[in-house]
Amino acid sequence: MSIPSFSDVLAAHERIRPYIHRTPVLTSRVIDELAGAELFFKCENFQKAGAFKARGASNAVFGLSDEQASRGVATHSSGNHGTCLSYAAGRRGIACTVVMPRTAPQAKKDAVQGYGGKVVECEPSTSSREAVFAEVVAETGAEFVHPYNDARVIAGQGTCSKELIEQVDGLDAVVAPIGGGGMVSGTCLTLSTVAPGVEIYAAEPEQADDAYRSFKAGHIIADDAPNTVADGLKVPLKELTWHFVSNHVTDILTASEAEIVEAMKLIWKRMKIVMEPSSAVPLAIVLKNRDVFAGKRVGIIITGGNVDLDKLPWQ
Repeated sequence: MSIPSFSDVLAAHERIRPYIHRTPVLTSRVIDELAGAELFFKCENFQKAGAFKARGASNAVFGLSDEQASRGVATHSSGNHGTCLSYAAGRRGIACTVVMPRTAPQAKKDAVQGYGGKVVECEPSTSSREAVFAEVVAETGAEFVHPYNDARVIAGQGTCSKELIEQVDGLDAVVAPIGGGGMVSGTCLTLSTVAPGVEIYAAEPEQADDAYRSFKAGHIIADDAPNTVADGLKVPLKELTWHFVSNHVTDILTASEAEIVEAMKLIWKRMKIVMEPSSAVPLAIVLKNRDVFAGKRVGIIITGGNVDLDKLPWQ
């Protein structure tokens, strides 16, 4: 499996430029005071298709040869990667099939279909997801674009922190959510090259803490079906993302379900922006670990805004 380089990030940024937003960085004086640090929120909830995964998906889709593209693309996803792959496939005019847990938010299923993707449901476990997906690929012959264990996807995600480091001077740390590790890997890939002094923290739910346990154990530990309000962070690390996490992440910190929901509510109230629970985990761990981040300039990646408005976690 090829490990992407920073030159792949640069190439990805040029390739996907017509298909993504250069998302803004927002701040909140009130939240800074609560955190005891200067926080800079990179708002990928304003990204095309509502999530950072439009970057990696677009890089993968527009990097395909015409012959590869003619067979379409397929993936398995709890929501955002599937939505973003459907978006990118639609822009290129090719077919996209997404295997999704039957328990995935209806808003995310609707989003996939809204961009022209086909949804095939599976049970809410990694084993079911991969088994159903194997059937889809055997039937369609589509190009597999893995949600995160894919060099093309990681290079695309690396463009987010490339923009962040260009938008904010003097960052001491960057915090991103971790599930499978695509965003964290892209962050590691970029910052280890252009800003090696910046610490990289991964933020994870306590109830889906396999990356935390893997980091402490020194090898991948995979949970099959964890249960957390942060539905985008239920998947395990894979070999390619583990390479970046194990070599470049400063630490992985966790937050409880209540802490995640409170952080989500705080951003909605104070910054007036819509975000999903997975995106709230970084702020939750910063507020929980004030001693770690005190006095620092911290970039926080808000990874997406595709939340089911009829089922908000505090309702």
